Amino acid sequence: MKKYFMFIMVLGFMLILIKPIAAQDHGFGMGIILGEPTGLSAKAWTSSDNAFDFAIAWSFNNYHHDNDFDNHNDGDVLLQADYVWHFFNAISVSSGKLPIYVGIGARVVLADDPSFGVRIPVGLDYLFADAPIDIFLELVPILDLSPESDFGIGGGLGARYWFN
Repeated sequence: MKKYFMFIMVLGFMLILIKPIAAQDHGFGMGIILGEPTGLSAKAWTSSDNAFDFAIAWSFNNYHHDNDFDNHNDGDVLLQADYVWHFFNAISVSSGKLPIYVGIGARVVLADDPSFGVRIPVGLDYLFADAPIDIFLELVPILDLSPESDFGIGGGLGARYWFN
């Protein structure tokens, strides 16, 4: 349980630091992500190529390890944080920017039996030229480390509004 408490404390500390991070380059964006998980998404740039990507969301995967198949899963709250690298020259577009991004991060699923895992997001992020909006699509291999080791895939489609 101490691991989960420490992760939440580190995530909270990073959220406190978003304001100074956002002032360094491209700003702070907030929006939604639909998929696995579904919820609120936030991103804070640390440089012209790197950013922290966060989400607080709802997951409908079954994280209950009691093998009770009659137990209906209404979903669980999920917290995730990633550090991502963007490659702006990989795909050229006539308007805006379309970087490919990859990253490394962590997630905590706050289920009856909480789980902690490592995320490796891979995605596309379209940044509009004339609007403070981006849309993104990502696929995320996930290695759960606790309470038991397990491999899964997450992903989603999302949009954010940018406060520059």
